[in-house]
Amino acid sequence: MLEWEDSRHALLAKPLSAFYEAGEITGKPLEFTLVHGVEGYRSRRILIAGAGKRDKFDASALRKITGAAIRFLKGKGVASAGFSLDSDGLNTPELLTAAAEGALSGVWEPDRLKTDKTGPKAVASVVFAVGEGAAALDAALDHGRIIGEAVNLSRDIAVEPPNVLTPLALADRARKMAEAAGLSIDVLDRDRMAQLGMGALLGVAQGSAEPPALIVIKYVPETNTSPATHLGFVGKGVTFDTGGISIKPSEGMEKMKYDMAGAAAVIGAMQAIAHLKPSVAVTAFIPTVENMPGGKAQRPGDIVTSLSGKTIEILNTDAEGRLILADAITYAKQLGCTHLIDTATLTGAIVVALGHLSSGAFTNNDELLGKWMAASQQAGEKMWHMPLDDEYRDLLKTVYADIGNIGGRYGGACTAAMFIKEFVGDTPWVHVDVAGTAWLDDAKPYLAKGPTGIPLGSFVNLALNWK
Repeated sequence: MLEWEDSRHALLAKPLSAFYEAGEITGKPLEFTLVHGVEGYRSRRILIAGAGKRDKFDASALRKITGAAIRFLKGKGVASAGFSLDSDGLNTPELLTAAAEGALSGVWEPDRLKTDKTGPKAVASVVFAVGEGAAALDAALDHGRIIGEAVNLSRDIAVEPPNVLTPLALADRARKMAEAAGLSIDVLDRDRMAQLGMGALLGVAQGSAEPPALIVIKYVPETNTSPATHLGFVGKGVTFDTGGISIKPSEGMEKMKYDMAGAAAVIGAMQAIAHLKPSVAVTAFIPTVENMPGGKAQRPGDIVTSLSGKTIEILNTDAEGRLILADAITYAKQLGCTHLIDTATLTGAIVVALGHLSSGAFTNNDELLGKWMAASQQAGEKMWHMPLDDEYRDLLKTVYADIGNIGGRYGGACTAAMFIKEFVGDTPWVHVDVAGTAWLDDAKPYLAKGPTGIPLGSFVNLALNWK
C-alpha cells in the first residue's frame, strides 16, 4: 500500500545533525544508517539514506534509494515505512512518482515458487511525507504505482520456469492482463500464421512440441491527438532457447527462460498504458515460440520465406529471435503501424560491447531515436546509440537466398539489427537489444536477482510524451 501525507503532520520533526557530526555518515549513494529511539520522531527507528552528490541527484537516483531502502528494511522486520520528501525540492510530482516506482520494485522477489515462506516479510505499507498537499500528488503517486505494478508483472512473467511458461501460457497471461485492463487482444495460432505466410516465425517453432503464437494487443485512446501516428511495440517471446540444432553450451542454459524478457516488458507496458491513457494509438506484437532441437527442427542450410516475401537462409538456428521479429514487424506494418520499437534479448555481442549497464539502441530514424532516448532517460533506463551503417548489410549476403540470418564473427549486435532493418523498410524504427540489461545475475541493493523489466518504462514514457 502506497500513500502520501502532508509532512506538517510531523513524520520527521527535526534534523539529524548529531549523527552527521559523529562522522559515521558520509552520504554516499545507497549508504544506509539505522538509528533507534530518536526523541521527537514518530518512528521508533530512523533510516538515514545516502543520496550522493546533490548535482547528480535526480528521479533515477531517488528510484534506486527507495527501492534499496525497502529491501534493507525487509531484513529488519519492518511492516510499514515512511519516506521524508518534504525538503530541498524533493516534493515534486516527478520525484514522488519515481519514489513510488522504486518502492514497489524493491518489494518484488523471484521466490514465488518456493514452499518455505518463513523468510523476512516485505514492507507492507509506505507513506511519503511531501510537504503541503497538492492535487497533482495524488496523480503522481498513482502514476508511480501503475508503473511499479506493471514492472513487477513483467518480472513475474519473465521469471517463470519454461515448463510453466510455454508460448501458449504466455499468450494466456497476456490475455488475462488485456481483459483486466480493458484492452483488445488477438492471438494468432499456427494455422493462421501459416495461412498468412509467416515462414520465418514458424521455422523457429517447428522443432518444439509446444505450439507458437503471435499475440496482438491493441490500445485505442479515447481522445487521439495524433491520429496520423500508430505506435507498434514488438517484444521477442522465446520462452526457452536451446539454440536449436546449433545448440548452446549447457552451462548457463537454464537462464534461457528469460529469452522472452522483451515480450514480458511489452505486456507490462501495455498494462500501464491502459491505465495511464496516452493520447496515441499503440499496438503490441509479441511473437512467441520455443526453440528446440527436435526431429522436425529447422537445420542450418534451410531456406524459409518470411511474411514479407523475402527468403532467408538459416546459417545458425541460434539466431532465432531476429527471425520471429521479422514476421512480427511485417505484420505490424500490415496492420498500419507508422512507428516501430522492438525489444529483444537478441545478442551476446551487445553484452560484450556494453556490459550490463546499458541497452543498445539502433535506428533508421534520428527523430524517433531522440524521442526514445528522452523517454528512456526519464525512466532511468540507460541506452546507448549503436551504429547501423549500410556496410553491415554486406555481411548478411548469401548466394542462395535474399539474406542470411547471421553475419560474421564481429559486430554481431549490429548485423542482427541490420537483419531486422531489412524487414522494417522506411518505417521509422528503433531496435533495443536488452540482452545485457533485462536480467540480473546478482541482486542489486535496489533490485532482486532476476528480471529487471527493462525497457518497460521507456515504452510507457514514449507513448505518454508523444507529440
